[in-house]
Amino acid sequence: MAMALALGGGQDAERKVKVAEVALRALLCGLGALAAALVATDTQTRTFFSLQKKASYTDMKAMVFLVDAAAVAAGYSLLQLAARCCGGGAMSSGRGDGGGRGRALSWCVFSCDQALAYVLLAAVAAALQASVVAKRGQPELQWMGICALYGAFCRQAGAGLATAVVAGLAAVLLAFLSAFNLFRLYGSGGTKS
Repeated sequence: MAMALALGGGQDAERKVKVAEVALRALLCGLGALAAALVATDTQTRTFFSLQKKASYTDMKAMVFLVDAAAVAAGYSLLQLAARCCGGGAMSSGRGDGGGRGRALSWCVFSCDQALAYVLLAAVAAALQASVVAKRGQPELQWMGICALYGAFCRQAGAGLATAVVAGLAAVLLAFLSAFNLFRLYGSGGTKS
């Protein structure tokens, strides 16, 4: 109710919430696909004394996890967008078919949005940590940084990682909005003063 009042109240507020949800899902879909594509296509080959060494995202399992999580986020967001657009928005409010089915569907969407946000943030955190080691190395273990040798690889991975960070933030905002959509179904019908 407080969010509805802050947004202007009534039907206009509900429309703004639906537009925000669709916009966040579209943003997450695009950014997730872009992050997955940037990191998954990232390779660079260098020649050292007639030996060719190839750097690829598969060399770091954290980057593989990031590609998988970003691709799942993009696919899930695309499915949710299709459901919102083709379903007439009944899924987003949870009120489309009345009663228990709407609430059950809202719980399902809420749970999936929460899980997606957690998994995407975990993947971003793991990839950030692996990227710091790749950039700076770990002198205590005598690991050298590889970005001096594979500059183009690191720049493209950095761009993909930055895109994934923004996608993760969009997933968190979407999880908040999903929680709002769910828990407003349990609010009181009228206002008390």
